[in-house]
Amino acid sequence: MDLFDDLPEPTQTSGPALAPLTTPPPTTREEEEEKRLKRKRDEAHREEGEEEVVKKVCKEGLPVLRGYVAARRGEREEMQDAHVLLPDMSGCLSTLPGNVSRVSYFAVFDGHGGARASGFAAENLHHTLAKKFPTGDAENADKLIKRCLLDTFKQTDEDFLKKASSQKPAWKDGSTATCVLVVDDMVYVANLGDSRAVMCRMEAAADGQRRSVTLALSKEHNPTIYEERMRIQRAGGTVRDGRVLGVLEVSRSIGDGQYKRCGVISTPDLRRCQLTPNDRFLILACDGLFKVFSADEAVKFVLGVLQDGSKEKGAGQMEEERRFEAACQQLASEAVRRGCADNVTVILVSIGY
Repeated sequence: MDLFDDLPEPTQTSGPALAPLTTPPPTTREEEEEKRLKRKRDEAHREEGEEEVVKKVCKEGLPVLRGYVAARRGEREEMQDAHVLLPDMSGCLSTLPGNVSRVSYFAVFDGHGGARASGFAAENLHHTLAKKFPTGDAENADKLIKRCLLDTFKQTDEDFLKKASSQKPAWKDGSTATCVLVVDDMVYVANLGDSRAVMCRMEAAADGQRRSVTLALSKEHNPTIYEERMRIQRAGGTVRDGRVLGVLEVSRSIGDGQYKRCGVISTPDLRRCQLTPNDRFLILACDGLFKVFSADEAVKFVLGVLQDGSKEKGAGQMEEERRFEAACQQLASEAVRRGCADNVTVILVSIGY
């Protein structure tokens, strides 16, 4: 199964309609010109109407995304996680590209050394993304979106480091980041550090039953991974006890200015996946969840809550939303019950067709 399918060809759209012209009483030549302009206006209006119908059909065929969040401080003195849920990000964008009907954004940030880096990223990253988001009907939209994500992470990191270094004393906070950007039905995942994103996809089994498949949509970055350790060592850093300089647990992050000269970078891994009617939900969570749950266990736990609620309460849109909310809350609470002393933040995104 190819997880990262090619993007569909972008749809070409027509330009804006011509504005009506005010003219003096026409002569014969002017009369012909007026008729020609009227034909152009009618044609433009007709094409514009066709475009609106196409977009409306496209919107109706898109998956419905709903986000739910649960956050637990655990045994920590401070809640250093932050999160963002924007099922419809169009309010942040100046204009949507002509071939795009909807943009959604979900993100979880796991802070360390304080809550300022995670809070800064939660407040600013999506606004920077909106400013850099491609416009127009670009044929190479996939490459432009990937470049947009890379540039957004780079600028967010630089902006925070600039602010952190101007403080007295300088801030030493850092943060992981796992961001999911959904453009129509294409999911782009950008992540730094050890927060993760996974998806539940239902597939038919040999016995005719439907079974869940857990798809990893992100890659962890820690100094014990060979490529990460080599980069750190080439930059003059060291890895001791699985940590950068024996202190930092992640090898990529936003902030952590004191480790940037040691090979810690803010370049995210990027992955993409096209949604299908078989996809049930996404989970974004900090490492607090995955210290006590495997990705597959987390998916099966959510499915168990959803199925139990379905048997007890029956169907209905409001009831389904309650089940997803309950599953999100119970997953975070179970992580704490299993002994996770860290902050735990879980974002559950339901996918409905």
